[in-house]
Amino acid sequence: MRAAMVQSLLLQRNKPPMQSLWMIVASLLFASMGVCVKLGAGLLSIGELVLYRGAIGLLIALFIGKTLRIPLRTTAWRLQLTRAIAGSLALLCYFYAISILPLATAVTLNYTSPIFVALLLLLRYGERLRWPVLASLLLGFAGVVLLLKPTLQADQWLGAVAGLGSGLIASIAYVNVRELGRLGEPEVRTVFWFSGATVLLGLPWAAAQGFHAVDASTLPILLGVGIFGGAAQFAMTRAYRLGKTIVSANLAYTTVVFSSLFGVLLWDETLPLTAWLAIGLIVSGGVAVSLTTHAPSAQTAAPTPLTPSRQGD
Repeated sequence: MRAAMVQSLLLQRNKPPMQSLWMIVASLLFASMGVCVKLGAGLLSIGELVLYRGAIGLLIALFIGKTLRIPLRTTAWRLQLTRAIAGSLALLCYFYAISILPLATAVTLNYTSPIFVALLLLLRYGERLRWPVLASLLLGFAGVVLLLKPTLQADQWLGAVAGLGSGLIASIAYVNVRELGRLGEPEVRTVFWFSGATVLLGLPWAAAQGFHAVDASTLPILLGVGIFGGAAQFAMTRAYRLGKTIVSANLAYTTVVFSSLFGVLLWDETLPLTAWLAIGLIVSGGVAVSLTTHAPSAQTAAPTPLTPSRQGD
């Protein structure tokens, strides 16, 4: 066990930090996906956006799996199913939040997932959280309270609940991703199961709300949602695989920066000073959670990966 810990730490130290910059590419792509969702929300139902996001991701996973000859069947189907359902529900909540809230606010609420992961590991797995982690959690939740109460309009509360719910539900998916990684499940297989569940979730939702015609105005949006989201996942995977985990985890928060810029440029979104302060607290709390949980410890076998991975977005 000690040898495995040392080997893991040595591998992390030997990883070139420049490869972590792939996370900035992933963040830009995820923010671009959010732009497409917000544009599409006025033309298509949320169910349709979720459906097409899953369908395009499914095609990408099938193509990569066949090209690399990676079998998509799994023996860890319970974990894959739990991760897929949680990720799909989180995606649905996230897309709905984007349709209601300013883009930066929706993205920030979704990025509370590392905070919820820490709580889930404490409650479900009994993992001890040191006082720096607890302080980071309090910082993040203080930001959530500040962001929700004084800055939202009455008609935005349902979107805020959905955004916060996306972070909470996504934490379940991320804990399962950790377990799947320990079992050696390849990324493309996990994406395949997640995308399939997303299609199954989005199809009845889209059918209930009625399908819209895919034309010249909606096709680019749907392709953007699927392609940006799929490309972002693989850029994110490259950052974590080739770069330093802790650097990649913290660079993931540049999604909030890109989303804020897109919101200002495309929709003239202006947030009050208290909202920017709250966003800063949430991002600081998430970064602090990542820093404190990745710090090497003599009592732990390996660092706990509490990273804001956007597997389910």
